[in-house]
Amino acid sequence: MEQPKRLSRLKTTALPTSLSDHAAAFDRLHPQVQRWVRAQGWSQLREVQTRAITAIGGHRRDVLIAATTAAGKTEAAFLPLLGAAAARQDRGVAILYVAPLKALINDQHKRLEGLCADLEIGLTRWHGDAPQGPKTRLLKSPEGVVLITPESIEAMFVRRPASVEALFGRLDAIVIDELHAFLQGPRGLHLWSLLHRIDAISHSRARRIGLSATLGDKQHAAEWLAGEGPQPEIIAVDGGGAPLKLQVRAVVEPPETSPPTADLEARSALAEIARHAHEILRGKNNLFFAGSRANVEALADRLRTLSEDGGVPNEFFPHHGSLAKELREEVEARLKEDRLPTTAVATTTLELGIDIGSVHSVAQLGAPRSLASLRQRLGRSGRREGSAAIFRGYIREPYLAADADPLDRLHLPVAQSVAALHLLAERFVEPPSGDPALLSVTVHQLLSRIAERGAQRADQLYRAIGRDGPFAAIEPGDFADLLRGLGGGEEPMLEQAPDGSLMLGPLGERLTASRDFYANFKTDEEWRLVNQGRALGTLPIVNALAVGSILSFAGRRWRAVAIDDPAKVVEVVAHRAGRIPKFDRVSGEPIHDRLAGAIRDALVASDMPAYLDPVAAQLLAEGRDMFAALDLARTPLIAAGKDTHLMTWRGSVANGLFAVLLGSVGFECETFDVGVTLLGTPSDEAAHVLGALDGCPPIETLGRFVSNLAHEKYDDYIPEDLLRRFWVKRHAHLETDVADMIRRIALALS
Repeated sequence: MEQPKRLSRLKTTALPTSLSDHAAAFDRLHPQVQRWVRAQGWSQLREVQTRAITAIGGHRRDVLIAATTAAGKTEAAFLPLLGAAAARQDRGVAILYVAPLKALINDQHKRLEGLCADLEIGLTRWHGDAPQGPKTRLLKSPEGVVLITPESIEAMFVRRPASVEALFGRLDAIVIDELHAFLQGPRGLHLWSLLHRIDAISHSRARRIGLSATLGDKQHAAEWLAGEGPQPEIIAVDGGGAPLKLQVRAVVEPPETSPPTADLEARSALAEIARHAHEILRGKNNLFFAGSRANVEALADRLRTLSEDGGVPNEFFPHHGSLAKELREEVEARLKEDRLPTTAVATTTLELGIDIGSVHSVAQLGAPRSLASLRQRLGRSGRREGSAAIFRGYIREPYLAADADPLDRLHLPVAQSVAALHLLAERFVEPPSGDPALLSVTVHQLLSRIAERGAQRADQLYRAIGRDGPFAAIEPGDFADLLRGLGGGEEPMLEQAPDGSLMLGPLGERLTASRDFYANFKTDEEWRLVNQGRALGTLPIVNALAVGSILSFAGRRWRAVAIDDPAKVVEVVAHRAGRIPKFDRVSGEPIHDRLAGAIRDALVASDMPAYLDPVAAQLLAEGRDMFAALDLARTPLIAAGKDTHLMTWRGSVANGLFAVLLGSVGFECETFDVGVTLLGTPSDEAAHVLGALDGCPPIETLGRFVSNLAHEKYDDYIPEDLLRRFWVKRHAHLETDVADMIRRIALALS
């Protein structure tokens, strides 16, 4: 009997499995699967496999399997499922495996092909780079296991609607790998909708098996996985993990010279980091996450040059999305084969579960900004029996002259590293939040459903899309406004047939015929900055942007005077504050409130973490001294010449909203990780105005000041009033938070 939902949320600790449990689970397996297990030389099943085999074989509910990287989650799901597939009589595909990356599909194909061959079960990769022959055979005779991306499922619904039911109408199970990658963002909403569509064509609903090593809220993940189904069983196996070895090294930039010299470049922080990494990482397999593609290329180039200058083979190679697939695969193969020492210097491309074997250590340039990413990266190290997971953090700090901004004297990057590693020990992972891609994905699925089935009535489309799961946030009035917007303009996306049903308009026909239609995501939005008709360049903008917002670019500050949302153009004028601080305090990747608060805690604490090198320890001590000297335990304000820093100790979303509020009352602001800078406002004036603020205006009022509402793939086609309405919905829960921030600031300044 299932527990009531409220009880299922209670924290429980499962007892470790016994030898008899392992034996009983093994006995449940298909005889050929048992022979395969013995052939692997396994002394016994792992705990996650024992528990999953028992659960999957014991009931028909969905199952969420949460265990550390390399715990054996893939086998935990597939050993019982493949045995059942070998015995089934129904035609059609038995198991659909969904993954976020083609490379991960290729890895799992290699991992499963031997067992599937033993069981005489077909195993087919289905993505753009997979061979066509097996796909053709699958269409003629659907059976076995299909490994696929969400985008390829979408392409089947649009291009092969007659084949979809034959392929996926009698599934036993849908296995979703790297489930955490789908809990937020357009790909997650897209997959949720596709699962709903598969359910609609199925003779009976396929059970869902979710796999993940990085879940902050397992209950939320389980609810997402189940959709409209009953509560899944959650199998959470900690396994203790490998012992963790940490070091955070800080390197201070040398003083600037004018003009810059070659010697200065050789003594730069990045050059010093490269020298240390070259010495300490050589001879082993490692991952070095360097953030941006520019950082990856610069660091990999320095490491390669050090190898050439030293007369030793190069072991350091870049890995990012702009590189050719063949170059990325060469690096992945070197790591997996483990014959030649290899360090991949990467963006986020090696974060998910591509099989590259176990690496000796993980390094990172810059303080961690996401605990989910940090945990995922660390899971790559320490997989071998008896080995430790090793993390090396490298922090670049600016050289501080006598007139340096006091904010820089807090040494926030070092404090942020300490804060992130503290939260890592607490097992914190950022929870999902309101998804700005909801309307964009709805537009995509409207087009897809009409392309698949032809003209449909509005009420049919709403029932199919707008009333379940995350899409339930779209109310009938919202849906009607969306349809009206998509039917307008010179080239409408939708048109209405004489009988009132909706069909594709000229724009809809063109979009659905495009090869890039099947994906719901797009690359980071780059906005063009223009000053008096002269293009300054482009940069990504993720925070709320309003006329009057201050932007940092090309070594100085600019004030936005006009914003063209559809064209992604910001007209700017030079701001009187002139040059920006030498230390860039703004990043495109947001941080969570919990991390922002932990940064403050790191500056308040007195203990010195043993993993800090002498320079990092000295900088943290200086930051703590400055925290005390500025009396930041009592006041939120830091005087910085003509400017004032307001220390909110909140994350990126709250600071962005607070900056909109301050802009609405006349301040010129720019945000940083743990606060907002009031430009051209002395601290006494800031204290007077902030102390007089009386609560938070309604979010609807603040929403009128926000201009950059279109971020997702189809947002440009959505009526602006509707985008603004949903911006307000996503931020409504922050109204109380911002009001509380205002009360605390006023109290501190009274």
